[in-house]
Amino acid sequence: MTASVIPELAIAIANYRDSADAAAIVALLDAYARDPMGGGTPLCDDVRERLVSALAEQPGAFTLIARAKGEPAGLANCFTGFSTFAARPLVNIHDITVLPQYRGKGVGRALLNAVAQEAQTRGACKITLEVLSGNEPAIAAYRQAGFVQYGLDPAMGTAQFWERKLP
Repeated sequence: MTASVIPELAIAIANYRDSADAAAIVALLDAYARDPMGGGTPLCDDVRERLVSALAEQPGAFTLIARAKGEPAGLANCFTGFSTFAARPLVNIHDITVLPQYRGKGVGRALLNAVAQEAQTRGACKITLEVLSGNEPAIAAYRQAGFVQYGLDPAMGTAQFWERKLP
């Protein structure tokens, strides 16, 4: 794991059945949701109540929690998927966030490295993530960590992330 400027930084896979880990996941994700890059709206009570048990029910889901001196500082919610072109698993980082007071101190880099280590343990061929085009600090961090925009043929451009919300 890359050295951090935060002493006593520890990153571990969350135990969804542990009350301290569950509370950290909800608090960190709610802080992310309230941030402009997370939409600027807190998690609704229903989501806060169901989040961790729903994560526990998802095959291949895992969450890494970064703690600085024992206090939650950041998280990465990840899901194992499958690359048909490589016929191997892949890991998607669905959420990655660092609390404002810990940003720029190596926590995000350490989380990305920990995800890479776990992805290798799971035999994954790659790690995927999405990022808002205006989130320049995150884009710079991802580039520094070795991420690139996805594309198969330069003439066809890079991939775009789209969504269709369902009721």
